[in-house]
Amino acid sequence: MRDPSSNKRGPFIFGLLTVVVLMLVICVLNLKAVTNEPDFLIGISQPNLNEPRQMMMNNEIRKEAEKHKNVRLIFTDAAENSEKQIHDVQKLMNYGIDLLIISLNDSEKLTPIVTEVYKNIPVIVLGRGVTGYDYSLFIGSDNLSIGKKSGKLASDLLAGTSSEIVEIKGSIHSKSVEETSHGFQDYLSRTPSIKIAQVIDGEWRRDLAEDELKRILPSNPGVRLVFAHSDAMALGAHRAIEALGLPNVPIIGIDGLDTENGGFDLVKQGVLSGTVTSPTGGRESIQYAMDIMNREKVIPKKIILRSHLITRKNVDQVEAANEQNDKQPPTTGLDVSTKKIKLGVAIVGSESSWRAANTESIKNAAGQDVGIDLMMQNAEGSQDKQIEIIRRFIQQKVDVIAFTPIVETGWEQVLTEAKAAGIPVILTDRKVKVEDDSLWTTFIGSDFVEEGRRAARWLVEHKASDSGVTNVLELQGTAGSAPAIERKQGFEEVLSQSSGFRVLDSEIGDFTYESGQALMSKAISLGKIPQVVFAHNDDMALGAIKAIEKAGLKPGKEIVVLSVDATKLAFQAMQAGKLNMSVECNPLLGPQIIKAVKDLAAGKEIPVNIITAEGIFSQDTAKRDISTRKY
Repeated sequence: MRDPSSNKRGPFIFGLLTVVVLMLVICVLNLKAVTNEPDFLIGISQPNLNEPRQMMMNNEIRKEAEKHKNVRLIFTDAAENSEKQIHDVQKLMNYGIDLLIISLNDSEKLTPIVTEVYKNIPVIVLGRGVTGYDYSLFIGSDNLSIGKKSGKLASDLLAGTSSEIVEIKGSIHSKSVEETSHGFQDYLSRTPSIKIAQVIDGEWRRDLAEDELKRILPSNPGVRLVFAHSDAMALGAHRAIEALGLPNVPIIGIDGLDTENGGFDLVKQGVLSGTVTSPTGGRESIQYAMDIMNREKVIPKKIILRSHLITRKNVDQVEAANEQNDKQPPTTGLDVSTKKIKLGVAIVGSESSWRAANTESIKNAAGQDVGIDLMMQNAEGSQDKQIEIIRRFIQQKVDVIAFTPIVETGWEQVLTEAKAAGIPVILTDRKVKVEDDSLWTTFIGSDFVEEGRRAARWLVEHKASDSGVTNVLELQGTAGSAPAIERKQGFEEVLSQSSGFRVLDSEIGDFTYESGQALMSKAISLGKIPQVVFAHNDDMALGAIKAIEKAGLKPGKEIVVLSVDATKLAFQAMQAGKLNMSVECNPLLGPQIIKAVKDLAAGKEIPVNIITAEGIFSQDTAKRDISTRKY
């Protein structure tokens, strides 16, 4: 018999369930409000999907993106057509993407569309760079280093015997190919008995490389080695050599992809004698994309990923290490579980206001991180003293050493000692020249060559001489230092393309106000009065301005003055109309250095080069931007 009270319980239970459901919905909505992240739509524009490298890049992008539930991807394939890639990018913009990742088919043709997109959304460029700085981040490989590693392997394989080499390039018009080839030839120049007999444009195609080698090898019996700019073309070379029945012709490739018939696999099979890894940057592009879209503060302008040589001697060890890394996070030997990270910093000195800001940035960044134990010492402009400081850090068993090398050379011995002690070394602001680039872990600083180029580009754009030729006086920084060498290189590289400019003289200073004033006074006394002065830093520019004024001339008007650093003092000079332009060289490297130190402690392989974001400032913008300057 039915219970009469059930008629009352039904509505009651229904009401109770309704309340419970509503409470659950409210809880879910509240939880979503707390945990929900904004959805990001990322467009990926590929030049083609014929190359194994591009396919691997896409796979790395997908795999890394899967770690983020709020990320959606749209891929396009330009099929090796630059016009189609431009259309692809425009189509992605119409889809409303939040960020563009692009690997360029042709740098020159694609630069304008990248510039246009960058005005609206962040852009990450992979592999081949664009002209200028109109992008959020560039991720690539050190092509010069890859070429040198390949050249060293070729030299070792040929053991100094009189030999000829066939080089198979990916594309003869590609800047990255030119850099790789230059590095390869530069290393081989040390062994005169080894010559590059033939150069093939393989267009990154396995079949074309195979056909071309079949055509030329029979008439070139002196060929003893083949160097291909990709593992796919190297495989084509192997098939040609095998078909021709030629014995003992080593083959070197580039890419080192861990895929079927990738470089790693081909070395393991014995098909290739070696390959140099050229990371695709796919994984890193998503990592930095998330940082950019989440508005992280520490975003570099360029990162250059480290390359490794894989040969038949080390392929098994590399494979074992990779398998181990897949099972558990890699370690660097830094025991930071129970103690602070001991960071030893050997600063170069106090030669300028830029250096003071740089030193203070490191102190502040380390002081804000409770996990860092900073030990900082001043070398006072002496390389010998800086070497002594580094040796002291080694004896004190610091976890990481960071220093700004005063000059490029003379560091092999002390860096070898640091490596033997298992202490990673971070170079800041300036680089070193050593035979073994494994002696240092990463460089954090500016692209000095690009700084020189940017100064020259501004000059070409803004200074047209009435007489037809503009005479330029260049005031260099410290002799033998990386910024002096590379700023000069970049500046003169751009000016050499214009017949309207001539470097009247290039004097060596030391980045100080006093040297700038002395060098300018000397030029004026000798009658070498230029129309333009390019000083390698603001301090020398300000010294030159003082000398120009003492001679009764008007800096900024009668003599155009350009510099590098963009410090507050430079801004004041621009506001006064005495300095025309300054290329920014960001001294605030502290946050990047501390991030790199912590990444090393966490066992991560960090980029070999981390280049900071920088701008250009002129008299037109000085008044607006001076309030934002922190140095």
